[in-house]
Amino acid sequence: MPYTVQKNPFVVPTNDGKLIEEHVGLASSGDQGLSIAHMIAPSGWSEPHQTPSFDEYTLISRGKKLVEADGDQIVLESGQSILIKAGTRVRYSNPFDEECEYWSVCLPAFSVDSVHREEA
Repeated sequence: MPYTVQKNPFVVPTNDGKLIEEHVGLASSGDQGLSIAHMIAPSGWSEPHQTPSFDEYTLISRGKKLVEADGDQIVLESGQSILIKAGTRVRYSNPFDEECEYWSVCLPAFSVDSVHREEA
């Protein structure tokens, strides 16, 4: 077939209340070159700093998200996007009073081994 329809994205197990649905990538489709994930981060959510070895594009569809990139703080709002280049020390969080819905595209695909998360 010249196309693939993703009807059942892989839901990544989390323990922080964040919903991660991978539509394309290692866990969902076996694709190593690209991952595409839909995410919903609850109010108050945060994760440790990381220095990924992949480029990550993020597009906010609802709410706001705080991005700390190499010491800068950027607040992304609905309709805005950002590219975080591989090798950037970054931390994502949602310190705001509403949940944040967004899409993430990683090149090459996200993997636990290539995200290089720091210990909390």
